[in-house]
Amino acid sequence: MSDMQEKLSDRILSILPGTNCNGLGGCGKATCRECAEAIAGGESIALCPACSQEQVDLIAEATGRDPVPVQKKVAFIACSGHATGIERHSICGSCEAAKAYGFVRGECKSGCLGIGDCVDVCTFDAMELADGVVSIDREKCTGCGACAHASTCIQNIIYMVPADATNFIPCSSTEEDEDVVRKTCGYGCISCGECERACPVGAVSIVNYHAVIDYDKCEGCEACAVKCRKKIIIDEYHDITKLKEKVAFVACNGGFIAGEIYESKGYHSCAEAVKSADPKDLGLCTTGCTGLGDCTKVCRYDAIHVEYGTAFVDVEKCVGCKDCTFACPKGLISIVPYKGAKMVPCSSVADYEEKSDVCPVCCESCMDCINNCPNGAIYLEDRHAVVDLDLCENCNICQYVCFKGVIAERAVPEYNYLQRDALGIGKESE
Repeated sequence: MSDMQEKLSDRILSILPGTNCNGLGGCGKATCRECAEAIAGGESIALCPACSQEQVDLIAEATGRDPVPVQKKVAFIACSGHATGIERHSICGSCEAAKAYGFVRGECKSGCLGIGDCVDVCTFDAMELADGVVSIDREKCTGCGACAHASTCIQNIIYMVPADATNFIPCSSTEEDEDVVRKTCGYGCISCGECERACPVGAVSIVNYHAVIDYDKCEGCEACAVKCRKKIIIDEYHDITKLKEKVAFVACNGGFIAGEIYESKGYHSCAEAVKSADPKDLGLCTTGCTGLGDCTKVCRYDAIHVEYGTAFVDVEKCVGCKDCTFACPKGLISIVPYKGAKMVPCSSVADYEEKSDVCPVCCESCMDCINNCPNGAIYLEDRHAVVDLDLCENCNICQYVCFKGVIAERAVPEYNYLQRDALGIGKESE
């Protein structure tokens, strides 16, 4: 190397971040010195991925070359970090050792191992490990790529994405069975393909049973986040808790406080109570809500609560991900259209006298709503009324004739019609 080149490489080295990624960075060099020498020798002035646009411009000035645009990237972990156990954390010193240790039943084998090898190699203090979950400070991340190196992340779930990206899919599951995914992780992709079909520019695809975003194509619209059945796609630009088509509905109006009664008998979960207790012996509805909150435990949006012994859904928070429907052992929770509509919160199959003894707000199957519905949208099923939401025109007649006031309306605030427009189901469809 000539004296001129050596001086140039020294100048370039003074511009580089200079923290040395130990051969793991995206430049492919062992040290910052080697990177600087490579640039001085003719390689790209943007060879170091950790350089900002300002630094690259300075290198261009120092080398006498034309400036080049830099697309700043940051690291993203394609996993929420909630599906691996913590028992290995205290006994395994590396992610490689943790993977060799093995997985217990019910864990995700594709997710973050939670040991923090990536944290150890980050020389910019942009990664943190807490309670087995790794987080990235995007403001500190320079995009050097050390954490994403194959020798760092043995699970290969860390990717470099554009710093201005707004949509993210925190899952790398390779599990094919949807039920297994739901039981394993609330943030797990079920590879339903709705996001892939919804993307207007073909930027989303299903790879090894999980959705992946091609950021060279992604335009940052809300289509994938809105259509995602599990509502796991992170959209930092739009509020996906409001951009929704459907929400959960609990087909039970309450009655006596079942949860307290079950708890007094030593039951602590709905599944346990349904499996072991006889509601009739306890003077409870055989089909009603157990009230012990199995559904609340799986809700990531704090959208379902047990009040007076019955689960109720906060439609403003609910995103329609269906996790609660899988958690309810009685199958009382369904996903219904998010719009003003009539609902019958009762699933009792008992005769009138029996259901009235255990619930003051039950459907008496009197048929008044059915006989008066002008659209034929209500029918009787197993001794309780059911509304066909495809036929219901929200005319209010059923509510008017229901002398017990059982039929409820799901009112949608006016501003939400703008959100429905974004989904292509504008206000005129009412």
